[in-house]
Amino acid sequence: MNRLKISISATLTLALLCLSVQSQTLPLTMLKDKIKGGWAGQTIGVSFGSYTEFKYNGTFIQDEQTIPWENGYVKKLMIEWPDLFDDIYMDLTFVDVLEKQGLDAPVDSFANAFARAPYSLWHANQAARYNILNGIKAPASGHWQNNPHSDDIDYQIEADFAGLMNPGMPNSASQMSDKVGHIMNYGDGWYGGVYIGAIYSLAFVSSDVSYLVNEALKSIPQKSTFYQCISDVIKWHKKYPNDWKQTWFEVQKKWSSENGCPEGIFAPLNIDAKVNSAYVVIGLLYGKGDFAKSMEIATRCGQDSDCNPSSVGGILGT
Repeated sequence: MNRLKISISATLTLALLCLSVQSQTLPLTMLKDKIKGGWAGQTIGVSFGSYTEFKYNGTFIQDEQTIPWENGYVKKLMIEWPDLFDDIYMDLTFVDVLEKQGLDAPVDSFANAFARAPYSLWHANQAARYNILNGIKAPASGHWQNNPHSDDIDYQIEADFAGLMNPGMPNSASQMSDKVGHIMNYGDGWYGGVYIGAIYSLAFVSSDVSYLVNEALKSIPQKSTFYQCISDVIKWHKKYPNDWKQTWFEVQKKWSSENGCPEGIFAPLNIDAKVNSAYVVIGLLYGKGDFAKSMEIATRCGQDSDCNPSSVGGILGT
């Protein structure tokens, strides 16, 4: 990306969280491989969970239920079901803005890019698009007073780009999320994207999933319900280290009743960011770094079960 005016030498020194003074150097070939792996992983993940999306709400997918997969599956879905890949095309829209205008691109450029794009959108993204096209600019377009989906998962599923564009620099990833994420989300909806972006960023310098989920959580305010929910998942994993289903039940009992999405009122559908982030963390912790196992667990947790394995796959692919 020469337009970003970043000079990349044979190696790239990556700064970690401001809580640490450590730095780590990656060979350029490894950096490129991790970036490609992140994009490939999330594309594979969203494909893996495609036919289960919102078919298992308020329940997990039983072991005897096979999750379909075959050779050429990703290409087949891209041709036959392009709307499935909102996780990907929203990310790429933001990357395109950065490519054309650089890291200092104004928020209106990101907002107008997806608001005027021809592809389909849903929930917080669609509400933000409507707001923008009708004169409500970012960040007001994502605020709960103007967007009833502000706590939904939307920025969480497209925050991958923030981490991939800021390797080993989670604070920079969060700064990018502050600009872009408020276009469509606020509160827990925004925190979900900040958290996922930070995990991606940290994945460039560590493959320890326990470290990733704990360290990235430092980017979230401790008094927020998002922080408390993810902290609970980490605690329950320690209590039930070999039983992801028990942790799923604990999430269901404590956190599933809060759902701001209008479509989830009086229905088991839950697209709340913190609950679906909890499923991402369940997949990461219980999958123990195994790519296929982690994606499968995240998928079997149900609800937005294509986006959640997409986040897991992208993180582990990085």
